[in-house]
Amino acid sequence: MTISYRTYVAEQDLLLPPSLQEWLPEGHLAYFISDTVDVLDLSAFHARYEKGGPRNQPFHPAMMVKVLLYGYSTGVFSSRKLARKLHEDVAFRVLAANNFPAHRTLCDFRALHLEELAELFVQVVRLANECGLIKLGTVAVDGTKPKANASRHKAMSYGHMLKAESDLKEQIKSLLEKAKATDAAEKHEPDLNIPDEIKRREKRLATITAAKERLEARQREADREKGRSEDDDQQPRNPDGSAKRGPKYKRKFGTPEDKAQENFTDPDSRIMKHSNGGFDQSYNGQTAVDAENQIIVAAELTQNAADSAELPIMLDAVKGNLQDLPEQTLADAGYRSEAVLEQLSELATNVTMALGREGRGNLSVNTVKYPHTAQMAEKLQTPVAQQLYRQRKHIVEPPYGWIKSVLGFRQFSLRGLDKVSCEWKLVCAALNLRRMAYL
Repeated sequence: MTISYRTYVAEQDLLLPPSLQEWLPEGHLAYFISDTVDVLDLSAFHARYEKGGPRNQPFHPAMMVKVLLYGYSTGVFSSRKLARKLHEDVAFRVLAANNFPAHRTLCDFRALHLEELAELFVQVVRLANECGLIKLGTVAVDGTKPKANASRHKAMSYGHMLKAESDLKEQIKSLLEKAKATDAAEKHEPDLNIPDEIKRREKRLATITAAKERLEARQREADREKGRSEDDDQQPRNPDGSAKRGPKYKRKFGTPEDKAQENFTDPDSRIMKHSNGGFDQSYNGQTAVDAENQIIVAAELTQNAADSAELPIMLDAVKGNLQDLPEQTLADAGYRSEAVLEQLSELATNVTMALGREGRGNLSVNTVKYPHTAQMAEKLQTPVAQQLYRQRKHIVEPPYGWIKSVLGFRQFSLRGLDKVSCEWKLVCAALNLRRMAYL
C-alpha cells in the first residue's frame, strides 16, 4: 500500500515574492523591538551622518539599532554571529528588511555609536514608566561581577614587575653588547637575530613599565585619600601635620604592595572574587530593580569590587532616569557604610539595609561612633523592616539570572571602563525590552 505524505518538493520556487512578516508569528519579540525602536529618539545616531562627506552610503541607523538590540536580547553579542544570523534567522531578516551588513560594519557601528546605544537604556526605562510598568514603590539594589574581556593569566603583580623590569634591562644590555661583537663571534650564534630580540624585549619592558606606573599612580591616589602625603616619611600624622604615636607605615608613599596586580589586556579591569570562590578579571555591574515588574531602572558599572560606596550613586541614577526616588530602597550588607547611611538620611527614600550576613542576626553597634548604623540596626529589629527586606532577593536577583542564563551574557565583549559601562547599559536595555514585550 502506497503511503500518502504531504507534498514536499525541495526545489519548488515561489511564484510570488514572499513577505517575511508572514514567517514570524504574531507577538514575536522582533516585532516589539522594531515597534519600540521606531518610537525612540535616534537623532543622536543620525547626527553623525548629517555632515555628509566622501563615504559609502551607510545603513539606516534604525535598522542597525534593531539588529543590535534584538541580538543582545536573544544572546547574540558577536558581530560575526550577528552577520551570520542576518542570513540564517528569519527574525533578523525581518528586522534588517533583507539588508546584510558585514560583521565589520556591525562592529564599527557599535563602536562608533556606543554612547548613543547606552543612552537608549534611559529612553527604554522612561518608556516603561510611561506604560505604567514602573511604580517606584520599592527598588532593590545589588551588584554582579561579569568577567572582563581579559585573561587573569595576562596580569602581573607589582613585585614580579620589579623583578621582570630589572631582568629585561639586563637582557637588553647583554644583547646590545652582543650586537657590538665582532663578525667572528656572531658566526657562533647564527640563529640569534639580535635586533629582533632587542626589539621584542624593549616592547615587553615598555609594557611592564607602563603597567607599573599605572599601579603606582593608583596607589598614590589611594594614599592621598587616606591622608598620606609624599613627605610623611612613612609616619602617620594628625590633620595639623604633627606625628602620631604608633608604628610607621610599612610602605613608602605611592608604593603598591608586591601582590597588587595589573592586567595587560584590559588595564581597567580588576581581579574580583566570584560567588564560586574563584577570582577573575572582572567589573562590578550595579543595577536598581523596580519591584512592580522587575524592570531595571538604573544600571551603572565600577572597577571597585566593593559595593559600599555605590548606593548613593545608584539612587542618583534612578532620580536622573525617572526624576523621582523610590519610596523604599533595599540593599544587602555589602552596601553597609556609616558615611553612606549618613548621606542617605538626607534623601527622600526609606532605606532598609542589612548590617550582616542574612540569618546571622544583628551585630552589636557602637551608637556613639556609628549613630546611623545603630539606627539601622534598631530599625531592622522591627517586623515591618524584616518583612520588607525579605523581598530583596525576589526583586533584584532574578534579573541577574536572566542576564547570565537567558541572555547568556557572562563576559564583556569590549575593553576599557568607558566602553564596558556602555555595553552594560546596552545589556540591561535589551533585558528590559525582553521583559516589556511579555508583560
